[in-house]
Amino acid sequence: MKKNYLLLLYFAMISIGCQPKDESTPPNVILIITDDQGYGDLGIHKNPNINTPAIDAFARQSIRFNNFHVSPVCAPTRSSLMTGRYSLRTGVRDTYNGGSIMASSEVTVAEMLKKVNYTTGIFGKWHLGDNYPSRPSDQGFDESLIHLAGGIGQVGDFTNYFKMGTSYFDPVLWHNNEQKPYQGYCSDIFTEKAIDFIEKNKDQPFFCYLSFNAPHTPLQVPDQYYQIYKDTDPNQGIDPELLPRVPMSEKNKEDARKVYAMVTNIDDNLNKLFQKVEALGIEENTIVIFMTDNGPQQPRYVSGMKGRKSSVYRGGIRVPFFMRYPSKYKGDQEMDQMTAHIDLLPTLSQLCGGPLPNDRKMDGRSFLPALEGETLPQRSFFSYWTRKFPEMYNNVALQKGDYKLVGKTDFDASIHQFELYHLKEDPFEKNNVVDQNIEKITSLKTEMDELISELSTSPNLVNPPRISIGTTYENPVYLNRNDAGGQRGVWNQEELYSFWKVTLKKGRYNLKFKFLKALPGGGDMFLELGQNIKKKYNPQDKVDELVWQGVSLSDGTFNFTPFYRNGKKSYFPLWVEIDKMDK
Repeated sequence: MKKNYLLLLYFAMISIGCQPKDESTPPNVILIITDDQGYGDLGIHKNPNINTPAIDAFARQSIRFNNFHVSPVCAPTRSSLMTGRYSLRTGVRDTYNGGSIMASSEVTVAEMLKKVNYTTGIFGKWHLGDNYPSRPSDQGFDESLIHLAGGIGQVGDFTNYFKMGTSYFDPVLWHNNEQKPYQGYCSDIFTEKAIDFIEKNKDQPFFCYLSFNAPHTPLQVPDQYYQIYKDTDPNQGIDPELLPRVPMSEKNKEDARKVYAMVTNIDDNLNKLFQKVEALGIEENTIVIFMTDNGPQQPRYVSGMKGRKSSVYRGGIRVPFFMRYPSKYKGDQEMDQMTAHIDLLPTLSQLCGGPLPNDRKMDGRSFLPALEGETLPQRSFFSYWTRKFPEMYNNVALQKGDYKLVGKTDFDASIHQFELYHLKEDPFEKNNVVDQNIEKITSLKTEMDELISELSTSPNLVNPPRISIGTTYENPVYLNRNDAGGQRGVWNQEELYSFWKVTLKKGRYNLKFKFLKALPGGGDMFLELGQNIKKKYNPQDKVDELVWQGVSLSDGTFNFTPFYRNGKKSYFPLWVEIDKMDK
């Protein structure tokens, strides 16, 4: 009896061992986004003057989303892309002016995927906060290689700012929050490190966010790429009806040549990445997405659409979006249903098994049903951009179904001063049909008013994200101009009023105030922290740095307001280094 039992057990074990194993594993995700590359800056979108063979080939292998929308400018797009929520809910309202810091309470794609054991990395542009607790490493990324602020060499990117015309070459970048010099051109560096990350993590699910800062200004590109376009007429061979409505100046044409050169460099880099994915044998189970963050900054071909970057017209917010996932979806498909950046996180949640946050309002939805042949329910999509909060009714839009309401008018404007477009019949937004559709525009405006009111009172706008000073997570802290608030035009001006919103821990600190230019001697350096004001006389002439050592600061939530006053003039620092001594 015992012998028969052992034989049965033996054969049962063999049977179990012969059962086919579940080979299904979560897909890898590679999200590629470029900066200020418009819908028309691709060969596949009928631009005969640009060379993008790798991206064009990838698009033909992919599902091409022909009705994909983003925000009019970069930081808002990125916050929505990461969270599935309108940017105003996340605390992001601008590209600088203290308005591009995302609240640390937001759940990003990276944080969601880490909950299901993904390894995560970002390479390139983050633009959602350069200090704790809003850095990539604080928001779910295991590895980060980024530049500061919104672009390499911008005023907030103080490690490269003074390089001026060569900032895209041999930049100082931040690898896992440490400054490090790199050799080469920025797009080449970011791609190379992204490929290294992919190769290192090929045997486990990974999320790679390759976020190019090109072709954003400054328009710097290796000469070998510029030479391809130096004699190009960017209008050649294009139907005049599809060109910018205001003729391009010679500077516009030269800018287009440089942009096209930068895009071709990206194309070459992506060719290397696509080849690596194929060589590693992970192509079938890897979701690869290519998109851009908004329309073009400079006037050029944008497939006939109205507007460009910063505009709520289609030229500013309709962008390329190609998705390839060979093991699940057939390639070379067209998707014409309306989709948007807010849909990415819910979609990846469904594809990768990551849990959606259930304690907040999600504005996006998964677009997978559309890929299965279903018609997505009609919804509204809100767009706006100024430099502060939504303005009644300046550069705002609400799209619902085939209709789009646009406000480019005053806060007390009548219905007839708005614009209404029927996008199916008028994709180029040429014919304002407001007077023929008073009932429709009234309905859309009521919804727009409600949404503006709701978004403008978002908790992360009412109590905006703050930079933490004195923690063990970041010391020293560098406060840069990109994250300074106050006057709307905080950029590289010397004489202006500004501050950083901070949460400070009690302790002794060394402070270094760096200014754009040498200061006149005989003035006073001030630091205001709420009701606590510190002042120190500066006898030295022609110095651009002032250092205070061993300064005692108290716990609190403050506007950190430093300025140098000489006579009637006040100067705001370019950046401030804050080093806690009692660590």
